[in-house]
Amino acid sequence: MTVDPRAALDRLIAALEAHYNAVVSKHGDDDPAVDDAYDVLADAFEVYDDALGTVHGEATPFYLAEEDDEEDDEDEVDDDEVDEDDYDADDLADEPTGLGSR
Repeated sequence: MTVDPRAALDRLIAALEAHYNAVVSKHGDDDPAVDDAYDVLADAFEVYDDALGTVHGEATPFYLAEEDDEEDDEDEVDDDEVDEDDYDADDLADEPTGLGSR
């Protein structure tokens, strides 16, 4: 079932307004009303973006990052944090060098 892009846009606008109202009237940093409004807004955006793409073959210039990305970022090792003593000379000799080696 395809959602009408105009109806999805109206829902997105309403979700933006609800999110704004939740933010300006929040009670503390962990107000569940803000979290709920955020989730509704994210869902409304996805529905609108999908409807726009399905019906008109167009997209918005925005994307929603996956929530799991924050956890993955913590697990990744920054290149600056790698200790060169963890590698021996043979390992480094096998590493490709230069931009053209990928």
